[in-house]
Amino acid sequence: MGELDVSQTLEKNRSFVDAVIEETGSDIRQCYQCGKCSGGCPGSFAMDYLPNQIIRMLMLGMVDEALKSKTIWVCMSCNTCTTRCVRDIDVAAVMDDLRKEAIRHGYMENAANVVACNNTFLWTVRSWGRLFDAGLLMIYNMKTSNPMKDMQFALPMMMRGKSPVIPIPHKIKGAKEVQKIFEKTKQEGK
Repeated sequence: MGELDVSQTLEKNRSFVDAVIEETGSDIRQCYQCGKCSGGCPGSFAMDYLPNQIIRMLMLGMVDEALKSKTIWVCMSCNTCTTRCVRDIDVAAVMDDLRKEAIRHGYMENAANVVACNNTFLWTVRSWGRLFDAGLLMIYNMKTSNPMKDMQFALPMMMRGKSPVIPIPHKIKGAKEVQKIFEKTKQEGK
């Protein structure tokens, strides 16, 4: 990372940190770096910085480093970190807010697959009122330029009756109500 003038960096990014605190309802400045959030995180093995390190970056005003990190996209929002936090910081909500801010600031280099998965998931739910597993898998693999990924599982799943030979989705009974939820959410700008 190089040298860092903490006082300048903190002053420059104080408003961002204050916005994260307001948005999440968690005063990250109360973190005393015990590491319990990181110790319990099931995704920590794939992160470039541990959750407590991301919180520390924010405390020091290192906003760009936090927003560019792989960690915020690896976070599964399982809430293990939040549950374990002795200072009642909603670490999972902070990670979620950082993902939104990373998108807003254009830091998408670590996000492409996550965004593709989220958009594909939402598309299947909006289209059929439910998750269409096979469709999610096929469309996601196409979007990420890996159409043959997971093909080794197709035949075993068909043999066990877990997947039809030709996956054709069907709409659920309340599909129109689900569509209304999407429309209302879009109108409200969420």
